[in-house]
Amino acid sequence: MKSRVQFRLRVYRDENIAIGPGKVSLLEAIAETGSISAAARQLGMSYRRAWVLIDEMNRELVAPVIETAAGGAHGGGSSLTRIGEQVITHYRAIENAARIAAAADLAALHGLLAP
Repeated sequence: MKSRVQFRLRVYRDENIAIGPGKVSLLEAIAETGSISAAARQLGMSYRRAWVLIDEMNRELVAPVIETAAGGAHGGGSSLTRIGEQVITHYRAIENAARIAAAADLAALHGLLAP
């Protein structure tokens, strides 16, 4: 199996990870599924873990990242707020720019890894 070098971006606020790869993946899954529980299942995490990540983002950012609708005859659901959408957009843009800028150095580091 071919190994790959992976670049992981985390944005800290003091000691807390405000935005990171798992949180962004969760937001993307919520946008795709319209549900926290479905997003958690898709990512192989518990519903509780998903809520903890959402709560952490909500505490670290200027506004909540998702809106939820209560269940009922037509079911509930979750959708991203404008802040949630901006987190994904900016995170993925930074990640892409960094990957391009650091490609040669990442390749060099990959060459230093044991087989």
